[in-house]
Amino acid sequence: MVSVLQVAGLTGGYNPRKPVLHDVSFQVEAGEMVGLIGLNGAGKSTTIKHILGLLTPQSGSVRVAEVTLAENSERYREAFAYVPESPVLYDELTVEEHLRLSGMAYAVKDSDYDRRVESLLRRYQMEPKRKAFAAHLSKGMRQKVMIMSALLAAPPLYIIDEPFLGLDPLGIRSLLDELEAVKSQGAAILMSSHILSTVEAYCDKFVVLHHGEVVAYGNLEQVLLAAGLEKGRGTLEEAFYRLVAGGAP
Repeated sequence: MVSVLQVAGLTGGYNPRKPVLHDVSFQVEAGEMVGLIGLNGAGKSTTIKHILGLLTPQSGSVRVAEVTLAENSERYREAFAYVPESPVLYDELTVEEHLRLSGMAYAVKDSDYDRRVESLLRRYQMEPKRKAFAAHLSKGMRQKVMIMSALLAAPPLYIIDEPFLGLDPLGIRSLLDELEAVKSQGAAILMSSHILSTVEAYCDKFVVLHHGEVVAYGNLEQVLLAAGLEKGRGTLEEAFYRLVAGGAP
């Protein structure tokens, strides 16, 4: 399979003298959803910032679509869409204008744009808000605009950070259905979330970070094994607590 995202031996952070990440390695292949999990302060956000190109690796590398940011910044950046934990919108733009801006940024064809926008507005119950300014939207609706913008772009890689915060149950279900759909079409997805039951149900592989190091990586069976649990005799949550706290919850 093709590795859309490849993180290899990544050491980095904000201070060269005190790195947050230590030799982090994992990959996300086409048609695969990988869950990035860990306690607060484990290094999840720092990892994502390195992937986004907001931080420069102290050692190791991050490749998206087979290139590093330094090798080909345009190809690197156009290959992914990012949904942050807290929605970031322009208060003076409407929902439709945000979607149009995303479509232009990713060079979405007009014929595809119209079809995708109407479908997204309908599925996320945002048709009545299409002309609303972002300043007048609830946090959940703002998050929906971020999600719709990412899905509109249809990139090879989605990077999604705590996507369920502020979403209502219907919005959560719509997002999970969308992620399943784009995955089946060959997209790669890296999703960071604290909701371990959802991560277990939808992700193919898992990266468990603890104190900036990968303490387990692979499918559920491999994570259970790393936590000292037998195949089929544990959950992701049980394995997670063993790995980061030395025992069951």
